[in-house]
Amino acid sequence: MFNVERTEVAPASLAARREYAGEDVLSELRRIFYDKCYLCEIKDPTSINVEHFDAHQGNEDKKFDWSNLYYVCGRCNNIKLAKYNNLLDCASLDYDVFKLIKHLPPHTPFQSKIIIKAMDDDEKTIETEKLLDEIFNTEKTINKKITGKYLRKKIFQKYNRFLELVNTYFDDELPQNRKDDALERLQVLVSKKQEFSAFIRWIVLEDNQLNNLLGDYID
Repeated sequence: MFNVERTEVAPASLAARREYAGEDVLSELRRIFYDKCYLCEIKDPTSINVEHFDAHQGNEDKKFDWSNLYYVCGRCNNIKLAKYNNLLDCASLDYDVFKLIKHLPPHTPFQSKIIIKAMDDDEKTIETEKLLDEIFNTEKTINKKITGKYLRKKIFQKYNRFLELVNTYFDDELPQNRKDDALERLQVLVSKKQEFSAFIRWIVLEDNQLNNLLGDYID
C-alpha cells in the first residue's frame, strides 16, 4: 500500500448527490492515487470502481462523502465489499501504511502465494493484512484463482526488472554510463507512483546495501 494526499475541496458533482462516480470524481481520484488501485497497486486497471472505504450501506452522507471515496480496481472492490470495513487508511497522515504491511514479491512467475505480513498487532493492521492476503492469494473461485495468478505474474515481472537493474548497477564489467542509467531507473522504481511499489520498496528496506543506495528515494 501507499500513502496519498487527498485534496480538501470535493469535486463539484458530489454536491448534487446524484452520483458519486462522476467524471470529475474519477479524474481527481485517478490523479491522487497515481492511476493505481490503492489495494493491489495495479496501474491503469481495465476495470475501475469508485469505492466507499467505509461501506455506506445506504447512508447518504457516507455515499457522497469525498473523504470516503477511493480509487480501486474491480477485482479488489469485489473482494473487499463490506466484509472488510476496518482498514488502514492510506489517506491518513497519522501513519505510513507502506511500513505497516510487509509485501514480499514472488521469486518466480509461477509462485502460488505471496507473503503479506502485518508489522503491528492493532486491529486495522491485522484486518488490512487479511484483505491483502486474500487479494493476492485467494483461490475461492476459478475467476479469482486465474486473475490472482495473473496478478502475481505481473508483480514478478516488475521485481525481475528491478533485479536486472540491480545486477547492471553492480556489474564491474560495465561502463559507468550504463551503471548510472541503471541507478536512475532504480530510483524511479522505488517511488510510490510506480506499479506494485510496495513490493520493490520492501526489498530495498530489508537489504542494507540497497537501502543505503535507494532508501532516500522511498517517498
